[in-house]
Amino acid sequence: MATTTKIAISIDIKILNRIDRLVKSKMFANRSKAIQTAIEEKISKLDKSRLAIESAKLNKAEEQQLSEEGLKTDLTEWPEY
Repeated sequence: MATTTKIAISIDIKILNRIDRLVKSKMFANRSKAIQTAIEEKISKLDKSRLAIESAKLNKAEEQQLSEEGLKTDLTEWPEY
């Protein structure tokens, strides 16, 4: 079960007005939900960009070789345990 905690933030009045318009148009139930959704989406994008950065560091030739090593295994004989 998710728990929530109250926090206090300072926010630009123009952004707050935009949030209030979204709440008024029923896009979000309230300010808290609008801000929470925005933060969750931003964090998700950051996580994805970090994954892309780390993936770009991989040596493609080395990764290909490692993946092919598993394919070279003779599966006609199963190991006995």
